Amino acid sequence: MTDARLSTTDAPATLADATVLAADPDWWRQAAVYQIYPRSFADANGDGIGDLRGITSRVPYLVELGVDAVWLSPFYPSALADGGYDVDDYRNVDPKLGTLADFDELIAALHASGIRLIADIVPNHSSNRHEWFREALESPRGSAARERYIFRDGEGPDGSEPPSDWQSIFGGSAWEPVGDGQFYLHLFAPEQPDLNWANREVRDDFLRTLRFWSDRGVDGFRVDVAHALAKDLTYPLRSHAELEATKLVTDGSHPLWDREELDEIYAEWRAVFDEYEPPRIAVAEAWVEPTRRHRYAAPTSLGQAFNFDLLRANFSAAEFHEIVDRNMVFSAETGSSNTWVFSNHDVVRHATRYGLPADPSGDGAPGREWLLDGGSPAEVDAACGLRRARAATLFLLALPGSAYLYQGEELGLPEVGEIPPADRQDPSFFRNAGVEVGRDGCRVPLPWDADAPSFGFGPAGSDASHLPQPSWFGSYAVSAQAPDPSSTLSMYRRALALRHELQGAEELAWIALDGAAGGAAGGADAAVESDVLAFQRPGGWTVVTNFGTTPFALPAELAGLELLLSSSPDADSAPAAIPAETTLWLR
Repeated sequence: MTDARLSTTDAPATLADATVLAADPDWWRQAAVYQIYPRSFADANGDGIGDLRGITSRVPYLVELGVDAVWLSPFYPSALADGGYDVDDYRNVDPKLGTLADFDELIAALHASGIRLIADIVPNHSSNRHEWFREALESPRGSAARERYIFRDGEGPDGSEPPSDWQSIFGGSAWEPVGDGQFYLHLFAPEQPDLNWANREVRDDFLRTLRFWSDRGVDGFRVDVAHALAKDLTYPLRSHAELEATKLVTDGSHPLWDREELDEIYAEWRAVFDEYEPPRIAVAEAWVEPTRRHRYAAPTSLGQAFNFDLLRANFSAAEFHEIVDRNMVFSAETGSSNTWVFSNHDVVRHATRYGLPADPSGDGAPGREWLLDGGSPAEVDAACGLRRARAATLFLLALPGSAYLYQGEELGLPEVGEIPPADRQDPSFFRNAGVEVGRDGCRVPLPWDADAPSFGFGPAGSDASHLPQPSWFGSYAVSAQAPDPSSTLSMYRRALALRHELQGAEELAWIALDGAAGGAAGGADAAVESDVLAFQRPGGWTVVTNFGTTPFALPAELAGLELLLSSSPDADSAPAAIPAETTLWLR
């Protein structure tokens, strides 16, 4: 990791001048955050890869959409072995995406428009092209350069066997030989060697990286694989079977995940965040048991942690009710705020998930089996999926806490299943052929203009697109939806505008309807007896979601309320019933 190129004192003056946002240190608690996957958002130069100038050109779109912040997925120099999550240099911009000056222009444009920026940071591993790792390969075993990573001697009579039988997340061995009898650990792709967070130099360098981007005006950080940094690698190493059997332990003793040492690491990060006014924020991507998220969401730690519970749930009143109750208790216990999410760059888009048969296990897998068959929208109930996605979205956007949205979900985009193998990019596809189809289907470049080459992803005349866009994308384009008041884009815009009236109110109370759930959020035994959930927010807002497949007659006390918004374009302006698979906002 190279020396910082910008100090606190020489940060661009335009950033400080544009920071009308600095007054509210709690902005993140109720924020609507829009995730941008840079390479697939907007391409300014026509090379088929989205870039920073492309994002800057679309800031007016983000303003009209009504989001409070942008989460920018990795934009650092990278060989794209894992979509940019293999980082060559943590304090620079990938030349294919732009320059540091382009980054400064982007953040200035966002801030001037009232939008904050959350940068993705990838601390568990660097890329194998990082200068530190290249130095490690050129250095002998036991050297200081190798101590920045996790190198171990091989096993077997000639040292040719890996140190253990651990498997990487993307398939295959988690150990890669380097040709001198040693192996290095990579929990993900071989191009992503794990850093050694027991090494003081690694810790200090990341503190410099946090300051580098904070000095440039970044408002916060999304922390990739936040639960993996600390590891216990004392011998003998446990077997893969032992790790699998204990991967959900909740006492902090697993050798690779969610260890107690993380508390010290993130306390140091928190000290850096608090050097700034307002303090920089962070949200942890930590795939841990819900009871273990406290470590990351504590105010002395990162302050917020993703809950992926709704993302993993079926479209079910009972599941949604239990998840909301549990997470309302969690936010109260931690002093954090909830983080609601349905889609991101790693999962099947929820407009497609909801069009597939329900997953009775609730293990977050719906959609992958369909994708393995090269599925297309014709093979799912697309109308049902979109109807449920719209209803679920209005349910989510009315909840207290922050909402994380993924680019394209505001268009109702489904997953793209029909990507030829030769065009795929995700390492999980290549390392798990026939088992895992990968995540390319949710990363296809966005359609902006139904009638333009590359659907407006690139400039006029450019038809380049780093992942192929299907012909049916045109019907989902921004140009096709913006004029239509019943479109999914129009619904998102209206919902996000109304949502600002709920800012600062972190309370929710369930409403007992005939045969529906009752009791206050957090009540231990409130049971769902029907397919309808209703809750009230401060200010007289009432939200009713019908998860069922038949209309539900509204009680008289709700039927008389003002209809603010419906997820169903067919809902009456003064509804006496809530249509199937629909959410209403009433006041």
